[in-house]
Amino acid sequence: MNTQSAAAIAALAQRGVTSLPPLGIVLGSGLGGLVDEAQDALVIPYAEIPGFPVPSVAGHSGRLVVATLAGKRVALFQGRGHYYERGDARAMFAAIETFQALGGRTLVLTNAAGGLDPAWSPPTLAAIVDHINYAGANPLIGLPSDKRFVPLTEAYDRRLLATMKQAATSAGIALREGVYMWFSGPSFETPAEIRAAKILGADLVGMSTVPETLIARYFGLRVAAVSLVTNFAAGLSGGDPSHEETQAVAARGSRQFRALLKAFVAAHEDAP
Repeated sequence: MNTQSAAAIAALAQRGVTSLPPLGIVLGSGLGGLVDEAQDALVIPYAEIPGFPVPSVAGHSGRLVVATLAGKRVALFQGRGHYYERGDARAMFAAIETFQALGGRTLVLTNAAGGLDPAWSPPTLAAIVDHINYAGANPLIGLPSDKRFVPLTEAYDRRLLATMKQAATSAGIALREGVYMWFSGPSFETPAEIRAAKILGADLVGMSTVPETLIARYFGLRVAAVSLVTNFAAGLSGGDPSHEETQAVAARGSRQFRALLKAFVAAHEDAP
């Protein structure tokens, strides 16, 4: 076990947390408000947990919230660390290893993303069905085990995708499906990069999620992921994208995002 993860487990034990719920949700830019829907919450700042990232980005509170959502206990990761903040693709490694070690089995990743389909007007929700690692970084490089050769034929669990689609239907929410391309950031993409992304089969672009998927799959977790499209990608609209726009549109899409995740949690059944 990573030494930071071991220290994190010890720190959580001192707070009385010796296990975590089997379902965890990582909340992306502007999406942390889902915690407002939860009850009986235990809130621990990342800064008090060794190895957990302290986000430097607006819209990422940096808190672990263990709470009841839609009648079930869940671990809510309110904010994430990004590769572009410190050049570390393992920014979420200790958090995910700690989650798995304390009982986590399923991880739902969420993000704000740029959309490449002109029919996906922001804010639109889309389930990620696959990804393209355009950034090229990989958090598994250098790990001292053959476990690092992680198969990704089904990086995003089909059963979880089916549950997410059922949840969307039950909540009356239109849910698209698409391929997510990871760019390192922090600069936004160029129009030429977006044209290349479309040729390569991407529907969504963003600066997160893929490292966490790789880490989660390394630890044997089942993964689902959802993007909230907050802007059209570069060159597809008249203006420049911005982080401020991302947060503003995420706030507009918050109601549907919360409804979808609550319906998913209610419908989710843990499976081996």
